[in-house]
Amino acid sequence: MNYMKTFLLLAALTALFMGTGYMIGGTGGALIALAIAAAMNVVTYWKADRIVLSMHGAREVTARSSPDFYSIVAVLAQRAGLPMPKVYVIDSPHPNAFATGRNPENAAVAATTGLLDMLSRDEVAAVMAHELGHIRNRDTLIMTMVATIAGAISMLANFGMFFSSDSRNNPLALIGAVLLAPFAAMIVQMAISRTREFGADKAGAEICGDPDALASALRKISQAAQRIPNQVAERNPAAAQLYIVPTNVGELFSTHPATNRRIAALKQMKQLPQSRRRLSGPRTPQFG
Repeated sequence: MNYMKTFLLLAALTALFMGTGYMIGGTGGALIALAIAAAMNVVTYWKADRIVLSMHGAREVTARSSPDFYSIVAVLAQRAGLPMPKVYVIDSPHPNAFATGRNPENAAVAATTGLLDMLSRDEVAAVMAHELGHIRNRDTLIMTMVATIAGAISMLANFGMFFSSDSRNNPLALIGAVLLAPFAAMIVQMAISRTREFGADKAGAEICGDPDALASALRKISQAAQRIPNQVAERNPAAAQLYIVPTNVGELFSTHPATNRRIAALKQMKQLPQSRRRLSGPRTPQFG
């Protein structure tokens, strides 16, 4: 089902890309946009995870370089019945995390140092379980491709302000391209993101066995994320739909459901026995 959703999304974004190209450069602009979109679809399918990780300046960690964080992910991946994903840390005070990759066999999870410093061990485990839930639900392909393609649509529309040869004759078309294309890309993101987050919350709570820990983590991240800038999301707003909590959590324009709704749904879940929830390791681990 997610592969069909991915195909339909790529078709919609390609059409939007072509429409933007047509508004900026007529038929020639549409053909150029089609060629670019086709190339982007191929590149993003195979390389989007690397693009996203590079965009965030993520560094891969191992059981030797970051034993506490790596071991948490390893235990959770085993519980979830998933191959061990690659594990990354992003040097940023902004607290957040995301998963990426085209399938469970080629997946990665990443967390910022701000998140690792702010949360307890149980909360970090709950957040990473949420990200593994995205991988198990096969959300990561569509998430990663939207982040790259929707960002490109916004860039194309902005380029139109400077490169359109028709801007004097048809200024309304140029204004439409500049303003409506990024908005349309945002609508596509909202359409695929909100129910997906509830599914990842449910899967994450089941994997870690502690819905309250995930609810607590969401509350802390949401509060801190509004105070601490996210430079990557400011440069590329399309990246916001990757995160467990977006930088802007306003209900109308958010790519995620309101955090209080997610917390309420988690509060209704029954916790698993303590023995199922506990992860081995120190109470105050040193992440790095």
